[in-house]
Amino acid sequence: MEQGVWQEIERLYQKFQQLGISEVVDYEKYYLYSLITHSTAIEGSTLTEAEAQMLFDEGLTAKGKPLVYHLMNEDLKKAYELAKEEAKSKKPINSAFLQKLNSTLMRTTGSIYNVMGGSFDSSKGEFRLCGVTAGIDGRSYMSYQKVPAKVEELCALLQEKQKAVGTFREQYELSFNAHLNLVTIHPWVDGNGRTARLLMNYIQFCYNLFPTKIFKEDREEYISALRQSQEEETNLPFLGFMAVQLKKSLSLEIERFKTSQKKIFSFMF
Repeated sequence: MEQGVWQEIERLYQKFQQLGISEVVDYEKYYLYSLITHSTAIEGSTLTEAEAQMLFDEGLTAKGKPLVYHLMNEDLKKAYELAKEEAKSKKPINSAFLQKLNSTLMRTTGSIYNVMGGSFDSSKGEFRLCGVTAGIDGRSYMSYQKVPAKVEELCALLQEKQKAVGTFREQYELSFNAHLNLVTIHPWVDGNGRTARLLMNYIQFCYNLFPTKIFKEDREEYISALRQSQEEETNLPFLGFMAVQLKKSLSLEIERFKTSQKKIFSFMF
């Protein structure tokens, strides 16, 4: 089944390119808005794609929605803009780069923490100096003392892997593995999921790939796939989930484009 999914993804990818969808004016901008909205929604934001577009393009806030959700979306937009710019020169993935991404998306919602391990500022991308857990009865992540070395180890591994990958599937799976491993290390007190999804998309930008979206309606399956991979210490459940998300992203974009092309124009008086 795994091979079959990737064959279908490649077929859809070719169709996406043949249709010239990404060449449509402002397509990349609005798809990026969608990526951002779904990523923040996974973390609790209730802004819709239409509300996010109004925020980004017009500076208008959604009535009745908390300010923090608007800030989350605006900051993540800045982080994605940074990632897209850095991808042009394929900036190496290292600790400083990851902290820069995290500090950009936590710019206005982060704060200073005073804990037994010391003080750190989550708005500046500083690694946590305390333990963290994934919600009530959730798993505890690794000790904060191990975080800096593990991040360095991950970055070195990613840089090495980037030199070796060649095929379409290998490039995508490298980005999925980067996502899985960064969120499993959980270097920050907040923003880990958004940063991991941004890192995944950054790697895809570097290879000029269609960026994978994780749909907010699939949040439970997303968390389940992450937990299963973490508990069983195998990347297979997460890679399988991400392949399905990529297929879904491509399928929906192709269907929307075809539907828009079929609409018949008629004058309205």
